[in-house]
Amino acid sequence: MSTSLPEFLDGWLAAHAGEVIAARRHIHANPRLSRQEHDTANYVAALLHDAGLDPQMIPDGTGLTCDIGTGDRVIAIRADMDALPIHDPKQVPYRSTVDGVCHACGHDAHTAMLIGLGRVLAELERREGLSGRFRLVFQPSEEQFPSGAPTMIKYGALTDVAAIFAFHCDPQFQAGQIGVRNGPLTAACDVMEVRMSGRGGHTSRPHLTSDLVNAIGRVVVDVPALVNRRLDPRQSVAIVFGAVQAGEAANAIPQEALARATVRVHGHETWEMIPDLVQEVTRSVARASGVECEIEYRRGVPPVVNDRAASAMFAGATAAALGDDAVAEAPMSMGGEDFAYYLEQVPGAMARLGVGRPGERLDIHQGEFDIDETALAHGIRVMTHTVLAAAASPAF
Repeated sequence: MSTSLPEFLDGWLAAHAGEVIAARRHIHANPRLSRQEHDTANYVAALLHDAGLDPQMIPDGTGLTCDIGTGDRVIAIRADMDALPIHDPKQVPYRSTVDGVCHACGHDAHTAMLIGLGRVLAELERREGLSGRFRLVFQPSEEQFPSGAPTMIKYGALTDVAAIFAFHCDPQFQAGQIGVRNGPLTAACDVMEVRMSGRGGHTSRPHLTSDLVNAIGRVVVDVPALVNRRLDPRQSVAIVFGAVQAGEAANAIPQEALARATVRVHGHETWEMIPDLVQEVTRSVARASGVECEIEYRRGVPPVVNDRAASAMFAGATAAALGDDAVAEAPMSMGGEDFAYYLEQVPGAMARLGVGRPGERLDIHQGEFDIDETALAHGIRVMTHTVLAAAASPAF
């Protein structure tokens, strides 16, 4: 290049950062739930077409890919596009226009940054050519299971891919920081539903009933503790019940009870064995309370396990793009993330993009969540350095 990469990015962002922010705000104001992202996908495709690129929709029109450059070996970058069924209470010009739907997880930022990265790579290709092929992967339905990553893989998102990278917004880090971690980053997340049925009756005569409220209460309290006592204490397992339903009247013991929980665990080995253990312990607790139960255990997403070389690539790129002080260590999270499906097939890494604003303590998945929009330019800088380094590296 006639100018260095940092100088090129300085100039490009000075000219176009406002457009990246505008794209993020448009997506934020027009959120779409999982598997309903047609409008978002069309908007992304139009912006990529305007940049001279050739995006390809998946058959249902909720996701798309776009290749830039040439070569047999592909470096992929993924963004998710769906929003959450959460009310947006923020008094901002880009507040959600869809009642009860909100970009409360930063997917609007992920999508806007990937559009920006695509435009940067397209400009570099026009100027002097790229040393490889890069694929933008705009994915639907990260928030809902079955999720969108397997759909994108089915339609060729990983064909010829040597490595894949992604950001996830994180308000626990300030804008200008990038959280990097080698190895496990997020947990596998399964869902368990426990149904009990039995003889109900009057609360004055519990001995003549199955007392399902007592039984389901023991399951909710005892199962998480007992499962953890059966595991190596170095393993991270979190069983949390989010829904319990049993009865209506204070003086009547119900005939049915229901409890739903998520089961979150780090590491593939523990994830493989946890369904049998959880169900065994749950049935044992139910029997000890004098009832039987039916259990529906649904596999969710695997854990995100970052590749060592890819994580190092993110760290080095962050230092090159933003300085050594921008590199932070990302903690392990018990949240689930379907980027894991890509990492089961090719090496890669997800990094935490700092979007926090001074004086605020917000978290994702709440309507008040918003980002420091300067983080968008930081993300484009870091990801540009990352993917160009990956394309030149013999590690993939």
